[in-house]
Amino acid sequence: MMRDPLHRGGRVVKRLLVLIVVAALAVAGAGYWWLHQPIVAGDKPVELEIEPGTPPRAVAQAVQAAGIGVNADLLYWWFRLSGQDRKIRAGNYEIPVGTTPQSMLARLVRGEDSQRVLTIVEGWNFRQVRAALAKEENLKHDSAVMTPEQIMEALGKPGMAAEGRFFPDTYAFSKGSSDIALLRRAMQAMDKRLEAAWSLKQEDSPLKSADELLILASIVEKETGKAADRGLVAGVFANRLRIGMLLQTDPTVIYGLGDKFDGNLRKRDLQTDTPWNTYTRTGLPPTPIAMPGKASLMAAVQPDKTKALYFVARGDGSSHFSESLDEHNRAVNTFQRGK
Repeated sequence: MMRDPLHRGGRVVKRLLVLIVVAALAVAGAGYWWLHQPIVAGDKPVELEIEPGTPPRAVAQAVQAAGIGVNADLLYWWFRLSGQDRKIRAGNYEIPVGTTPQSMLARLVRGEDSQRVLTIVEGWNFRQVRAALAKEENLKHDSAVMTPEQIMEALGKPGMAAEGRFFPDTYAFSKGSSDIALLRRAMQAMDKRLEAAWSLKQEDSPLKSADELLILASIVEKETGKAADRGLVAGVFANRLRIGMLLQTDPTVIYGLGDKFDGNLRKRDLQTDTPWNTYTRTGLPPTPIAMPGKASLMAAVQPDKTKALYFVARGDGSSHFSESLDEHNRAVNTFQRGK
């Protein structure tokens, strides 16, 4: 007896439908399993920086590049399928151990709204940075019992001075995260910006290394009263370095005095030799004296072209620049002594 081909075809279709449903359920199950699997291993949170304007695919790639164990393509498609891919916010994140793809997206969508922030101010020295960290009650103060040398060792930079190594910016952090983790982000930010600035060094620059650039930028940061003068301030110091002239900058002397400085810089202070006294020693001091911002880094590496060798504060935040000592002395009499 012949079987109805339509009947046989119907059974095949049913089987196919069953297989499709089973496959769909398997995919759905695998997807659910993947969404809830931890992707941050180890015992430390992973630091992740998302720059403003970063598209979702690049965010997923940044997550993978940060060392988080997830396939960037899969993560990107999860962003897309969730419908929240355009809601991801820029920021500095600490991704804790145990984070899953699902909780990762939730954290990135919440952004800085769920975090605290701490600002490192341009021109602060390392003591001031540590004081700001100590006052932040939402941080875990792991560095409180450490010396600056121990902090730099914990950050993977043994033997490097801490001064100047942390980029002035506002950093978001999760409540209870370590101050060491925040310092690491600030240090990495400075490394990145210092490298970028050093790549733009002029051929006639007197600077021999990126470290010297950082030192000079810190002096420019402390000596600049008005932003418009920054390039000329850097130009004066560059001119002095080229000819081996003493830098004679008060902020380096003050830094060398440390806790001994009482707010009044005296003649004897200028004559007391320390490694940072640029009245008694030629060239740059051994370390930066503060945390320079991007503008000071750029001014130090690309100073204004000038013949000036001197400058003096006018009293309104700006400076008067002079090419000769006689002109400078007249300016000092006018602006400092009221003659």
